[in-house]
Amino acid sequence: MLLQNCRSQLLFISIKQPKTQSHPMNTDCHSHMKILIVDDEPANVRLLERILELDGCTNVRGVSDSRLTLGVYEEFKPDIVLLDLNMPHFDGFAIMQQLKTVVAEDEYLPILVLTADISTETRVRALANGAKDFVNKPIDRTEVVLRIKNLVETRFLHLGVKKQNAQLEEVVLERTSSLESALEELKSTQEQIVKQERLRALGMMAGGIAHDFNNALTMMLGYGELLLPWLHENGSPRETAYLDHIIASAQDATQVVSRLREFYRPAENNEVRVPVDLKKVALQAVALTTPRWKAKCLSDGVQIEVETTLDDVGLVAANASEIREVLTNLIFNAVDALPTGGKITVGTAPTPEGVSLTVTDTGIGMTESERIQCLEPFFTTKGEKGTGLGLSVVYGIVHRHGGKIEIFSKKGVGTTFKIEFPITEGAEFVEVVALDQISDPLHVLIVDDQEIICELIAEHLSADGHKTTITANGHQALQAFADGHYDLVITDQSMPLMSGVQLATAIKKIAPQTPVVLLTGFGDEMIAHGNRPVGIDLVLSKPVSLTELRDAVFQSTRKPELLASVA
Repeated sequence: MLLQNCRSQLLFISIKQPKTQSHPMNTDCHSHMKILIVDDEPANVRLLERILELDGCTNVRGVSDSRLTLGVYEEFKPDIVLLDLNMPHFDGFAIMQQLKTVVAEDEYLPILVLTADISTETRVRALANGAKDFVNKPIDRTEVVLRIKNLVETRFLHLGVKKQNAQLEEVVLERTSSLESALEELKSTQEQIVKQERLRALGMMAGGIAHDFNNALTMMLGYGELLLPWLHENGSPRETAYLDHIIASAQDATQVVSRLREFYRPAENNEVRVPVDLKKVALQAVALTTPRWKAKCLSDGVQIEVETTLDDVGLVAANASEIREVLTNLIFNAVDALPTGGKITVGTAPTPEGVSLTVTDTGIGMTESERIQCLEPFFTTKGEKGTGLGLSVVYGIVHRHGGKIEIFSKKGVGTTFKIEFPITEGAEFVEVVALDQISDPLHVLIVDDQEIICELIAEHLSADGHKTTITANGHQALQAFADGHYDLVITDQSMPLMSGVQLATAIKKIAPQTPVVLLTGFGDEMIAHGNRPVGIDLVLSKPVSLTELRDAVFQSTRKPELLASVA
């Protein structure tokens, strides 16, 4: 103790000597530095405080009772600890062990040991317990200041690196999040592309099927219509009823083929779009479907409630009947999803890009797999009760209108179909001119490799007073055209030796003013793509009814200015 007091007095005397050199520590470092002094001798604490004060360190805290060290440390959060080793209660080694419990492993806290014991054993033990440097007593002012400076600068460097690492980690996390979002968006886009390609492939297959069906339905429907007037005059009521059923079935089959095509058909160039008020159309759809859900309530003894939440939204360029078909399909689907009753909500609302149309039910809902597949043709969760074409038609109509459809569903909770359409600014109504179906008698050349179809078309035209000539292929047709005068040519497309388009090209070279109508099972697809080949004045799709045939004859021979809008 006597030696320690002597050393303290010597240090104190050295401080009183005049200052002959500049402060070794950086002033900026001082302004940020927080120093904790732990020494059981108050005189030593005051001595160190004075040394640091003379060098501009103002943020200094001293502790003479080692038992208070941990509490002061947690409250003060110093940048360096000046620690005596030989103290009562807790010596310097015990203090270092306590600090380890509150200092994070990645935090650099410099501990500068102040000791009169300069033995190797003491130094090794102190270093093992966390000490970073030593200053021997009696203390040299310049030495202690420089050692503090070096240790604190190292700490600030550690803190800077730690902050930089945290910033880098934040950037990495942000970029990782962006990449994950981009990946999720890419996966979603890929799924959409795969779905589109699958639908396109199914559409091509459906187109081929529709072509073959249309040829068969053309004969069934055509000859049925031809036979019907005769049976009304000469047949029994039962025979007439049978034929009525045959014609009705053929017409229903025609609609099925048409619906099969609807899910992939793109927007046609001649489709009429008029400004449509979705709120008004929604109210009409609810009114039209009311008998269906009310009948279900009565027959099944369940309670179904249909409500509307219809905001006033802008006009949408659309086909009103197609939008009603979308809503009708979705409402009927919602009714089927409520076997024990529930609520259906039809709503309209503005969106940033346009307007939205929603149909929500509180029904049985769908699994994730069912939700993903529900727009695909022929997919149904209704078993034998469903055709699997309703939602496919909805998808096709929405896609043609430039809209998008989202489906939210949870099993046992319900389903929401949300459809968004772009809004139409300044749209004008389009007038549709009615066509007069009466035509003057014509001489018509009919070309088809299926003789029965030729005869059917000829019968229809003859019934309207037209004269017809039938040929089985393009070569026969060219020969007949060269030998006679014809006001109109009606030709099939897919024929051996010469196609309908090739025939039309050859006829136009001979008589450019002669109209040529292409009658084909692929007519719907050609019209959908705006594909009217050179030499063809009008494309007509099989199966063709008598009314459609009359329209085509009238349009192609009497109203040439309308051809561009009709074809």
